[in-house]
Formats: sequence, C-alpha cells, structure tokens
Amino acid sequence: MSLSTRILSLATTLIIAAGVGSWLAYQKLTDSIIERWGRQVTEIQVRYDSARLLSSLEREIGLAKQLARSPSLIQWAAQPDNQTLQNKALHELENFRGGFSDKSYFVALIENRRYYFNNAQNDYAGEQFRYVLDPEKPDDAWFFQLVEEGRDFHLNVNPDTQLGVTKLWIDVLVRDAGGDIIAMVGTGLNLDNFLQDIVDIGQDGITTLFADYNGAIQLYRDRNYIDFGSIIKPEGQKKTVDLLFEDPQDKQQMLGMLAMLKKQGSAPGMVESGFVMVDGKKHLAGVAYLPTIGWFEITLLDLSVLLPKREFWPLVVVFIVALLVTLGVFYWVIQARVLRPVAVLEHAVKRVRDGRYDLPYLPKPDNEIGQLADHFEKMAERVRHNTQELEGRVAHRTEQLHRQARIDPLTELKNRRGLDESLHDMIARAEREQQNFGLLWLDIDHFKTINDKHGHQYGDDVLRRIALWLRATIRPYDQAGRWGGDEFVVIMDPSDQDTLKQVAERIRSTIATESAATGSPLSVSIGAYHCKPGESIDTILRHADQALYRAKGEGRNRIRIG
Repeated sequence: MSLSTRILSLATTLIIAAGVGSWLAYQKLTDSIIERWGRQVTEIQVRYDSARLLSSLEREIGLAKQLARSPSLIQWAAQPDNQTLQNKALHELENFRGGFSDKSYFVALIENRRYYFNNAQNDYAGEQFRYVLDPEKPDDAWFFQLVEEGRDFHLNVNPDTQLGVTKLWIDVLVRDAGGDIIAMVGTGLNLDNFLQDIVDIGQDGITTLFADYNGAIQLYRDRNYIDFGSIIKPEGQKKTVDLLFEDPQDKQQMLGMLAMLKKQGSAPGMVESGFVMVDGKKHLAGVAYLPTIGWFEITLLDLSVLLPKREFWPLVVVFIVALLVTLGVFYWVIQARVLRPVAVLEHAVKRVRDGRYDLPYLPKPDNEIGQLADHFEKMAERVRHNTQELEGRVAHRTEQLHRQARIDPLTELKNRRGLDESLHDMIARAEREQQNFGLLWLDIDHFKTINDKHGHQYGDDVLRRIALWLRATIRPYDQAGRWGGDEFVVIMDPSDQDTLKQVAERIRSTIATESAATGSPLSVSIGAYHCKPGESIDTILRHADQALYRAKGEGRNRIRIG
C-alpha cells in the first residue's frame, strides 16, 4: 500500500472519526442550546404575556374599585328604595360606563337582590334593572358565593344566561362605613375579543393560557377547555390545567409547579418551567403566578417549531470544510463562527434573564447563529421597551394612588392621613433639630346649622372657600389640611409663640372679612399649640383640641393657645 494511500486512508479515517465525533457533539450542543435558549425565552415570554394581561386589566380593575367607593352608590345600596338616591347612583354608574373599555357595568344590591346592567349600545337606558337574583337558581349562585366568601375583588369567566352574554367579569364588593357588604359592582370584557387580543396571538409554537388560583382554566384559545363559573363548582368538577396533558407525570409536574409558586408566595419575576408532552409533541412549559389578580400564566413553547434543529444544519458543512482544510482552520472556524457567537449570545440571554438589557456587542456571523443573535437582539430591545413602558405605567399609577390616599378630594388639601404623616415627620425633625413648631386646629362655627339650612352642596362650597383662604393666608412653607368634617389643621414650621398667634389671627380675620364680602359671613374658632421637641402626637393633638374647645366654649370666632 502506497504512502499516499495510507495517508489518504488515515486522513479519511481521521475525518470520519472526527466527523462522527463532531456529529455527536453537534447533536448534544444543539440540544443544549435549544433547551437553554428555550428556558430563557420561556421566562421572557411568560413575563411578556403576564404584562400584556395585567396592562389590559389594571385600568379596568382600578376603575371598578373606584366605582365601588362612590358615595352615591353606597348611599343608594344602603337605601335601595329611595328613588332620588337611585337616580343619582344610576347617573354615576352611567358616567363610569363610558370609562370602562367594554362600555358596560353591572350592580347587584344585597338588600333587595336587584341586578342592574347596561351595555355599550346603551340598550337598557332608563331600564337598567334587569332581574332579581335568586339564591335557588344555579345561574345566580356566583353572586351569593362571592358575598359569602367576602373577597373584595374577584375575576371570573361566566355566561349570563338572562342577558345572553359571556364575559370576563370583574367583580368588586361595595361596603358601607362599618365594613358590611351592601352591593357588588363591576364590568365585563368581551371574552372572544379578550381571547383574540391576549391569548390567541397567532404565533406558531407558542400557546398561552391563564388559570385561577385552584388551577381552573379561565382563558384559553379553545373555549371547550375554559372552566366557566369556576366559583360555584366544587373541586373535582373543574376544568383544570392538567386536562391538557395525557401523561400522569406531566399532570403531576404541572400541578406541582402551581403548588410551588403558591407556596413560595410568587416572588416578583418567579417563573417555574419544565418539559411536558402536549398532543404527542414535547413542549417547554413556563408558569408564573400573578398575585395582583390571583391567576397563573402558563406558556407552552414548541421548541421544534420556534427553533428547529434544521436551522443548525449549515454548521455540519462548516465542520466538514474545516476538517478538509486543516484542524487549525477547523478550530478557528468553529471558534469564530460558532462557539464565540453562541457564548456571547448565551451571556446576553443571561443578562436579559436577570433583567439587564445593556447587551454586549453580539457577533453576527453570516449564518443562522447570526440571524438568531439579530433576532434575539431585537427581541431583547422589544422586551426592554415593554418593561420600561410597564414600569412607567406602574410608577404613574402608584404616584396617583399615593396622592389620592393623602389628598382630600373636596378641598385638595392634605387629608387626615397626609396630616398624620406630616405630623410624624415634623415631630421627628423637631426632636432631631431641637426646634419648636406650631399647630392650629380650626373649626367652622355653626357649620351644622349652615348644612341644615342651605344643604350639603352649599356646605361643600363653604369648605372649598375655607381651603382657598387658608392657602392664601398661611406661609408658603406651612402645611394645611382637612382633618375631617369642618375641621382644618395647619402645621407651622418654624414657629414661635408670637408667630403662632399672628398667623392664627390672620387666618381668623381673613375668613371673617372675605366671607362677609361674599354676603355669607363665616367665622372660625381656632385652637393653637406651640409644640416642643419630644412631645408625642397624642399630646400635641390633645392640647390643640383643648384650646379649640375653650375657644368654642367662650363664644367662638376667637383664638385660644394651649
């Protein structure tokens, strides 16, 4: 056998051995890449789908809760037979109807079990009363079940047979001042539209569904799997997520992921994942718990569709060419065109997984890995944009809620909670800096008589004018607020005894003068207290209240310093 033949035979043997080894390595590498990539994409997709759902529901839920706190609705629910209160409440409901995405609302009263409804077409204008809820009817069982459970907020997918509609219902309980449940209000979202916009996104290889806290399917592209009216069904009769799987181990795995997320309290961003078989094909399942609505988001990825192995076949050609040239070229080609881009891409995927979107430079060789890197870069940018947009909405909503919780809506001054926080801050600062500050407690004289004589609307106008004069009278750095009813509080810092008395007198005289000029004379009694470092809020308020009591007892329209 000639030397050339032996070399050729040896080279052929080496190439075949290297080819077989390379082929085996290729299979293992692609499986590993697909699995790791799939897990990364699963987490991103789960968060993205969760964000899309929450962004669609957040505004509707917030508006429904705001409606549940409507004074006119609460008054009507307490006196459902009062026609004046009913008209006022229905007018308020019609105003809210325009704000809901579905342009519909419902309200159910506890006392008389009457159910009111109006839709986007305004079909029931003037006839919002639809029927009386009956505890003996299965179709009405949801209402009595929610009232019995006492959950302030609930989501459920349920058909209303009497109205002939099937919606994703947002149910919010209405409570009176004592905390008793007096009604239920909410709105609905068209189920077909919601499924099309949120669930059935039309992307091959990705299946999204949502289940409630007990695993009952609430949103899924196949309506046959949706568990309508879950709240009234006993356990064992619900259509739960395990119905999607044939293998008992897959069923157990999915239920186990749900249980783990519930047990861990679903830390922010927590996603559980695992491989399951669906319709005879291997899928990667990702699950996240959404504590704000009490649902689970489940994403099923068919990795063979999203990232099929044939996308990696050109790598085999690269291996063969590299072996035919030299092992050095082979190593350089693999290193330059495969290993390094994949390593950088993996590093980038990890950064995105950890919530960091400042990606390093991604090498983009002219092959499928380059395309994958380009797709991933664009996908990461889109996820970053969506995340920032969602965070911005959450921050804006949080700021709004923070302001609403601390500002009196009638006078736009601080409310009692806002004043409490300011007082605690002022007490801490006074003790830290050993400085005094002042507190004025104002009470409108004979305000009950004004209300009884002129009505509450006039009384509200009086409160707004008092607030306006307070803003114009106090110093720019003083803080004014409505303590409650017809009582106002002013926190003065810095302040001494003379300044305290001067500002109090200026407030009293300004209110008397300005109100007289309007033809409706008003006066206020003021209790003042010069607060010292180390005094508690109870002590400060007690002294100011005692001073106010003396001012009122001595004839009103005067100032007394405690």
